[in-house]
Amino acid sequence: MTRSRAKAPTDRTRLRRLHDKAAYDRDTIHAILDAMPLAHVGYVMDGAPVVIPTLQWREGDRIYWHGSAASRSMKAGKGCPVCVTVTLSDAMVLARSAFEHSVNSRSVMVFGQAEWVTDPVAKAAHLQAMVERLFPGRWPQLRPMTETEVKATGLLSLPLTEASAKISAAAPGETDAEADKGWPVWAGLLPIAFQMGVPIPAPDLPPGTALPAHAARYRFGEKPE
Repeated sequence: MTRSRAKAPTDRTRLRRLHDKAAYDRDTIHAILDAMPLAHVGYVMDGAPVVIPTLQWREGDRIYWHGSAASRSMKAGKGCPVCVTVTLSDAMVLARSAFEHSVNSRSVMVFGQAEWVTDPVAKAAHLQAMVERLFPGRWPQLRPMTETEVKATGLLSLPLTEASAKISAAAPGETDAEADKGWPVWAGLLPIAFQMGVPIPAPDLPPGTALPAHAARYRFGEKPE
């Protein structure tokens, strides 16, 4: 089944195989980016590819990620081509042949020139947006950021003008060839779910400090209803 009739925004975002897994519409791309804050950013540093894990967040049709202003990766991304990948794993697919084993997943790839945010007021506002996207209502409760902290934080952004999604969602037994369906081995899906553990408080919390709702209810990786 074709997931999106929209055309790929550029040639490098177009899926060249398994076209039915491709999605180029903004709603699908936004949903995946919003569901998984952990991203991997590919840079070229000293002539070699380097992939760094980081947190990403979306504001409209643009994603942001941050790090130390002094880090090699942040400096390497400033004004340079990068590739940002976000992936959610939904199930391991066990088939009756090794060839047809796979993973049900949702992923987004974003290409472009990373843009460096320099204005301290804008930078602070974007960092606030990151915290509020992850933990709504937490920012006003925090000790305000200092000018030194804002200056020490590097912030890169990327427009979603070159982005595509790939969605694998095979049903149990769907990947098996007809000739394999009588083979006597278990086949099906092993679902993968992200589960938050019991919150662990800091040992020096003042007595009576309650667990906030944004922490108690935090979830990520969930499929939209």
